[in-house]
Amino acid sequence: MIKIPHTRGIFCNRTLNLRAIPVIGYDMDYTLVHYKVDAWEGLAYEYIKKYLERDGWPVEDLVFDPSIFIRGLVIDRELGNIVKVNRFGYVKAAYHGTHRLDFEKMREVYSRTIIDLADTRYAFLNTLFSISEACIFSQLVDLLDRGKISGIIGYHDLALRIRTVLDQAHLEGELKNEIMANPEKFVELDPDLPLTLLDQKHAGKKLLLITNSGWIYSKFMMSYICDRYLPKGMDWRDLFDLIVVSARKPSFFVDKPPMFEIVDEDGLLQPVIGEIKKKGCYLGGNAAMIERYLGVSGEQILYVGDHLFCDVSISKDVLRWRTALIIRELEQELEAIENARADHRQIRKMMQEKEELEAQIRHYQLILQRRENKYASKVKEDPAMIKAQLRGLRDDLHELDVQIGELNVRDSKRFNNNWSYLMRTGNDKSKFTRQVERYADIYTSRVSNLLYYTPFMYFRSPRGSIPHDPVFYPEDLKD
Repeated sequence: MIKIPHTRGIFCNRTLNLRAIPVIGYDMDYTLVHYKVDAWEGLAYEYIKKYLERDGWPVEDLVFDPSIFIRGLVIDRELGNIVKVNRFGYVKAAYHGTHRLDFEKMREVYSRTIIDLADTRYAFLNTLFSISEACIFSQLVDLLDRGKISGIIGYHDLALRIRTVLDQAHLEGELKNEIMANPEKFVELDPDLPLTLLDQKHAGKKLLLITNSGWIYSKFMMSYICDRYLPKGMDWRDLFDLIVVSARKPSFFVDKPPMFEIVDEDGLLQPVIGEIKKKGCYLGGNAAMIERYLGVSGEQILYVGDHLFCDVSISKDVLRWRTALIIRELEQELEAIENARADHRQIRKMMQEKEELEAQIRHYQLILQRRENKYASKVKEDPAMIKAQLRGLRDDLHELDVQIGELNVRDSKRFNNNWSYLMRTGNDKSKFTRQVERYADIYTSRVSNLLYYTPFMYFRSPRGSIPHDPVFYPEDLKD
């Protein structure tokens, strides 16, 4: 049996039988094409700066730092904060601009606030494209607080201006032209990707490419990452039964915009009249047209993408397509967890000791309470002796808390120094994880991980845990 590295695993929220899936659709950016995040987002950051400089903003000294922020955070457009939220919507860490809020300040600001992602006050950073946006937003909040930016009423306007500038850079094509001019600087090649798609194709799957990127960029990128690894005489277009560019997701899944056929290499368009052509290349259109063309719908289609909203939540909510989410940084998180295994084992052991100490303390506190208030059965123990025991137990508890705290601090910095793990908020799941659970049937770090599982895999979700379940750890099985 093939041993699958844990960092290349595919994790299942909802049971999925690939044998029953005749159609697999793919997003392109950060899904089939893996960008070097620091380089790609650094370039996007520079384009945001360039556009803001044209408006006279004092941003020339700002520097991109990809280590500050991670995916899964939330911008609070009302207060100028970036926060990390647990699955229930409670804020567990917060920055105002580039400055971390201490616990007391955070509690003062958010103790009565539940973060609702449907509220326009909040912007969920649910894709790696958000890293540059978060970085410059935090820096501009500092400038705005110091009165260095004019013409902006508040943090909400600031966030919208950054979003407009970033969209403008994408629409004008300058950013992507620079990437095409030097792809090796921005793109990480994956030799296993084309083989993964070939396996699926020859297993009888119809493969789709549905991307928001334009034709020229998509054609260049797909050729760059695929053609060198394909059999002689094939190119990337031979992998797909249908190619849709400029799809304008998420409206692609909910609206009925027209579709145009791409009739030459330069992207010349003509309206689609009648049926979609087999192995055609198209611009726009909508998911309903694709379903009619393929003769399938709903759970017969698996769509794979990196964007929680544009790719997986809308396609699942509206169309009931099956979904797979690509979380590129999951490999880094899994490596951090593996490196922390000894610490996690020690923390569990210490927490058990802590619970035992707390139980003893509670027991003696109750004895004293009953004696002092003269109720319940007569207490025989000497109060002075009980108080001495309590002092000793509390000293032991304090020393244990210090040790646990040191281990937790060290663990919290393994994935990201500021925000800890992507998928967790302390002992709880992060809001990002809750969204993944809700919308992604399976999730993994890259498409080529499917190579380990074959196109015939039956993914089974694990038994769901609830608080009253007994807890077992792998080391318990060795006893």
